[in-house]
Amino acid sequence: MTKPRQSSFRRVLLRRLLLLSIPVLLTGEVVAYKKARSGFLETARHNLTASAVRKADSLQGTIGALRSNLATATGSAALLSGSQAQVYEFLDQFQQASPVALKCVQLTDLQTQEIRASTCGKTPIVQLSVNDWSVMGGREFAKPNAVHISLSRSPQTQLPLDSQLNLVFSAPVQVGSNIRYALSARTALYPQPEPESNSITGYTVVIDQAGEILAHPIAERVGRNINQEADAARLKNLVDNAIAGRQDAFPLFAFEERGAEWLAGYSTIPITLSDTETQTWVVLATTSLDTALYSLGEIKQVLIILTLGLLTAILLSTLYLTRDLARPIEQLSDYALRIRQRYASDRAPKDFKVRELNLLAEALDNMVERLEDRAKELETAWQEAQEANQMKSEFLATTSHELRTPLNAIIGCVRLVRDGCCDDRDEELEFLQQADDAAIHLLQIINDLLDIAKVEAGKVELNLQSVPIQDLCHQCLKMVQPRAEMKRLTLTLDLDPLIERVLIDERRVSQMVINLLSNAVKFTPEGGHVKLSAWLGYGHQLQLDPRPDRSPINPETAYLCLEISDSGIGIPQERWHLLFRPFQQIDSSLTRKHEGTGLGLALTKRLAELHGGTLSFSSAANKGSIFRIWLPLIEMSKPESSDIEGTQPEAKHPVSVPNS
Repeated sequence: MTKPRQSSFRRVLLRRLLLLSIPVLLTGEVVAYKKARSGFLETARHNLTASAVRKADSLQGTIGALRSNLATATGSAALLSGSQAQVYEFLDQFQQASPVALKCVQLTDLQTQEIRASTCGKTPIVQLSVNDWSVMGGREFAKPNAVHISLSRSPQTQLPLDSQLNLVFSAPVQVGSNIRYALSARTALYPQPEPESNSITGYTVVIDQAGEILAHPIAERVGRNINQEADAARLKNLVDNAIAGRQDAFPLFAFEERGAEWLAGYSTIPITLSDTETQTWVVLATTSLDTALYSLGEIKQVLIILTLGLLTAILLSTLYLTRDLARPIEQLSDYALRIRQRYASDRAPKDFKVRELNLLAEALDNMVERLEDRAKELETAWQEAQEANQMKSEFLATTSHELRTPLNAIIGCVRLVRDGCCDDRDEELEFLQQADDAAIHLLQIINDLLDIAKVEAGKVELNLQSVPIQDLCHQCLKMVQPRAEMKRLTLTLDLDPLIERVLIDERRVSQMVINLLSNAVKFTPEGGHVKLSAWLGYGHQLQLDPRPDRSPINPETAYLCLEISDSGIGIPQERWHLLFRPFQQIDSSLTRKHEGTGLGLALTKRLAELHGGTLSFSSAANKGSIFRIWLPLIEMSKPESSDIEGTQPEAKHPVSVPNS
């Protein structure tokens, strides 16, 4: 049963894959975005610096051209001796012919401060006096460095006219040896068109070395000092770095109160304002971060689309992967849960795409088969245990019955003699003989119990001696002859004439033969026959008829075979497996016809195995039985003096004998 906190393999696998892949994907996207952003910022820095250098060069070239043109124009004859109309015409032509757009050209009388001629009205564009050029003289008045530069301001507010760089160029006009007039020209540099959204040429900002803003995209900022700006510290640091010649790019300042950050590249130019004053101007190319990172927006969109696509692909691939992995595992799990209800022909599902899962299915099938085999073995063992338990109970009952019978006979006969119930001495001897026979039978039962216990414990040792087989067989037949005569059975003996003496444990072999003869006499009805045969042979597959001359065990070893055959009731084939089990009888009921403890055959087989041989049999119901004791022959040493004195010959390795 699934616990509340447990989840299916499919969900766990899906959750783990997504938890592992999504952070890696998002981290990669963030790193790529930051790399792209830093790349765009670096590119913007280089472009803005290059743009600032171009702007500074252009400004310096424009100023130099205007100085030269204005210095050249001061030597025109129209200015010195022409009428007012001629002067005006000259000024107009000068304004039109100038390579730099001029907004106004004026000729001012320095002595009277009157405007002699102007292209923009009578309002003076600059206030000048003769003293402005007092340190110069002679030909220096006609040189470009005699041209003074000043900012053009509104006379009412002293504020810049607009957001452009408005400059006034003034050059002295010498009449004779004295300065009489001043030729002035006003120009507006760097108009501030709105840059394209993806352009990083930037707006132009010009700041002088004192921090005054000379040109600015916002007209209200022109004329102000950078100390008055919101980001004064960084602006001051930028101007200092520019004048010191250090290149850098900054997220600058807020051009407007919105506080948007701007980037700037800068360059510097030296500007000679007059013959006594020279300044360094900082030319900035500025653009907002949004403009510098304009293309980053497209990359951001691509990254977002790519992220969504990859997440979708990961989700689909994860679902597909979990299906390929989870479905086989679910099938194997269902199969494992159905094992108890499955049919014998049911097998674990296979043919999966994953080799390890196929191996797991095969292992599961093998495990189930082994468990079934083990279950069958356990069931068989349980049944055998039950049978053994029942056999133990039956054996105890049988043994107690077998022990009680001779004990009752002994007690009854002894008491009859003790109480004087006998008429004469012969009757007393008869009762005593019956008690003796019962005691011998009781002793035999006890000996069998002790022998089987010793054999099971491995404590039986063989006493090998050279024994004449003929004498041993005759003695064994004599032991069972009285009972055979009582049932009118025919006892016969068939001995191989080649057999003389064999190295065996005489007592144990006699015990085995007597056990088999006793069983044959017991289970053979009246008028039947029991036969004891002995011969020598080699090992081969056992054949009952004709007589086998080879052992069923080892084809290389010579064996002595002792065969006991009878015409008794036989043993049904379905009961053969019970023959050699200790305490087990073919008929173990208390009402059985034949007595016995069931130890004889088990003890006989174990004693034969102690000799290195075995016990075989063949039987059929109502057709009699044949039991054969197979004992390997052991070579005996030649007789020595010790043999004459009664010492037994030494046992050696088995030796082959001729076929009989």
